Amino acid sequence: MAPHFTRENQTRLTNLAKAAVFTSLAVGAGYALLLVPNVELITAIVFTSGVYLGPRWGMVVGATGEFIFSAANPMGSGLVFPPLIISQMLGMAIAGLSGGILRNFFINSVWTVGRKILLGCIGGLITFIFDSLTTISYPIAAGYEPKQTVAIYLTGIGFMVLHQLSNTVIFATALPRVFSRMNG
Repeated sequence: MAPHFTRENQTRLTNLAKAAVFTSLAVGAGYALLLVPNVELITAIVFTSGVYLGPRWGMVVGATGEFIFSAANPMGSGLVFPPLIISQMLGMAIAGLSGGILRNFFINSVWTVGRKILLGCIGGLITFIFDSLTTISYPIAAGYEPKQTVAIYLTGIGFMVLHQLSNTVIFATALPRVFSRMNG
């Protein structure tokens, strides 16, 4: 006898499949741009998954996608330093959560210049949070004093700013096109 799926179970299974697609897309896009410094599409894809699937699934896509990307990274596995991979997963979970929280604001929107700039700023802010978490994971886990931790954080600002600017541009230019094709 075939299992009976309720509408709720079918919805969960459909969302699981969609989350798996978003996760695969994030990981694949991460590897595709691996050699391009400070430019990545993972954050935008994870944010989009939150907009499309809601905050809970966005967090799952973010944490899972970042875990796979970091753990299997040919440039160096995040598994070598657990505080880093945990901070990466947390940062991407926040990206997915943010997309889910803001979903009603972006789906079926009229994309004015102001709304595009706002979306870009949100992308920059999410990237700032991610970069801050990952940058401070080492000195805190290694037991550095607060002054040393601040000094290490400040030395990473140049890389962080480039990453934040690239994501600001990606969020402001690419995501409005994606969201204009989504239905709520």
